[in-house]
Amino acid sequence: MDFFDRFAVPHPSVAIYASMAAIGLTVIAVIAGITYFKKWGYLWREWLTTVDHKRIGIMYLLSALLMLFRGGVDAIMMRAQLAVPENTLLDAQHYNEIFTTHGIVMILFMAMPFIMFFMNFVVPLQIGARDVAFPRLNALSFWLFFMGAMLFNISFVVGGSPDAGWTSYFPLAGNEFSTSVGTNYYMIAIQIAGIGTLMTGINFITTILKMRAPGMTLMKMPMFTWSALIANVIIVFAFPVLAVLLAMGTLDRQFGTQFFTMDNGGMDMLWANLFWVWGHPEVYILILPAFGIYSEIISTFARRNLYGYKSMVGSMVIISLLSFLVWAHHFFTMGQGALTNSIFSITTMAIAVPTGVKIFNWLLTLRKGKIVFTTPMLYSMLFIPLFTLGGVTGVMLAMSAADYQYHNTMFLVAHFHNVIIPGVVYAMLAGLHYYWPKMFGFMLNEKIGKWTAWLLSIGFVLAFMPMYASGLDGQARRMYTYSEAAGFGLLNMISFVGAAIMAIGFVLIVYNIYYSTRYESRDISNDPWDARTLEWSTHTPVPEYNFAILPEVRSNEALWDAKKNGHVLFKGEYEKIHMPNNSGIPFIMSCIFFVWGFSFIFSLWIPVIVTTLGIFGCMALRSFEQDHGRYISVKEIEETETNLRGA
Repeated sequence: MDFFDRFAVPHPSVAIYASMAAIGLTVIAVIAGITYFKKWGYLWREWLTTVDHKRIGIMYLLSALLMLFRGGVDAIMMRAQLAVPENTLLDAQHYNEIFTTHGIVMILFMAMPFIMFFMNFVVPLQIGARDVAFPRLNALSFWLFFMGAMLFNISFVVGGSPDAGWTSYFPLAGNEFSTSVGTNYYMIAIQIAGIGTLMTGINFITTILKMRAPGMTLMKMPMFTWSALIANVIIVFAFPVLAVLLAMGTLDRQFGTQFFTMDNGGMDMLWANLFWVWGHPEVYILILPAFGIYSEIISTFARRNLYGYKSMVGSMVIISLLSFLVWAHHFFTMGQGALTNSIFSITTMAIAVPTGVKIFNWLLTLRKGKIVFTTPMLYSMLFIPLFTLGGVTGVMLAMSAADYQYHNTMFLVAHFHNVIIPGVVYAMLAGLHYYWPKMFGFMLNEKIGKWTAWLLSIGFVLAFMPMYASGLDGQARRMYTYSEAAGFGLLNMISFVGAAIMAIGFVLIVYNIYYSTRYESRDISNDPWDARTLEWSTHTPVPEYNFAILPEVRSNEALWDAKKNGHVLFKGEYEKIHMPNNSGIPFIMSCIFFVWGFSFIFSLWIPVIVTTLGIFGCMALRSFEQDHGRYISVKEIEETETNLRGA
């Protein structure tokens, strides 16, 4: 029994047992459904083995929505626990586990795949490419991310969740204070997912630099493609730091090294520094593509070109550089001295300048525009004031002397969510509405979409504005309860009501997808928004090869240029098109990584050795495999194009 005891949850509760039952029943239902409808072959051929960037993008989207639900449940539980003084809904241990998993799930397993969804689906179409540079690597990137996410999410029912905060600071994350395998899950699951993300960064830099359509110079790229390029450059520089950091943490916990200990030459602050050397650029990996999405939407629905194209590109480059020079503002209060604090305070304030440039560029794009208030545009309009408020409180936090009052209070929690929710989540929802017809051939219902946007915004203001006040009054973050005498009760109850309204908004998103799938018209054009960039010039649904003839580009708004100035995008005759073959190796290799990670977490060294050999075996198999892809004949292209025009 000692062998099986290690897999037990160290702090069981009714909720965890209910989750175990729910997960088990869901898995059984899914397997039974696929078997009943005889879809195993379809699933393997069309999805598990696909290397099509569009299908991989949709799988990123499904993963992001699943993790949004998981992270949202964590958030509601935290707000419910704090809604009244001395609440006993959660004990201290479970509250620690929930705020730890909430942070990781929302940032790494919800926001990141949402960004990757847009990069995968949109970027090749925007630059006039037929696929990404390395299609199999793209598939492996997704499956490694997915297996890392699934590994992290089984922790709360097998072995116990991490409980040292989403930053997992040492020595709290060391074996002395985190005795369960929860922090091992943190180290290994994020490592596996991070390898996939790093591969994505390399892939998309290569794709954007080497596979653009004829005539598309760097300064003729759409703004979202620019934002994706810069975000992937940040990934390539930042994620190796995370990989090394997690490896060092794993060595400390499982092999007795002393990198982050308080004695024997260790340095606990080394973890904090390296974490934020990765962690702050990570925020811009999320926000820059979101800015790119807003740029596309605002120019489309203002019916005019984006104001200040060059300054927008320049501001993103400056933000990417400064993002690596601000990390110490996360621990102004930890004793690095006045000079160091002053330097990082200045760099933190400086990064607000190029961000402000972008805000003014969007406002000047709207000026004299013929604005159409669609759901994507509504999210974009709500974003500007809400995000600006979050940015202003960021400048307040940048003042190192004042940060002694704000640090580790609910003020900081409010600021972070005030930036990420309007900045990233609204962009994801705006982009989801915007690109939904290109993905699925019908539009999401506009009326339900607008109701959702307003509900989320009302809920957001109610949920997070009171936290600024309670934080300034002294309510600490990560505090699982408080006395009635503290006086935080009313503010926290308002926050809970706001969180509940936001939850209703997210339920409406699901209902909108259901309603639109059943009732919305399929009779839409390839360009239902009257948009400006190349992704709207191809068919809906997009064929496997994206473009039968590669477009020739004259401006950064190639489709608008073609519509208004008569430029012919597609010249020449059909030619056979080379496409990559599907492959099961990425999926199989990622499954082996999952078993490897699980075995490593529980120190099962024989399975670790076997699965390591399996991973290298998959790499060797790919190295010696003779697979040069296939060609789509001119006849097949003509038939497909004829059918799509008829559709």
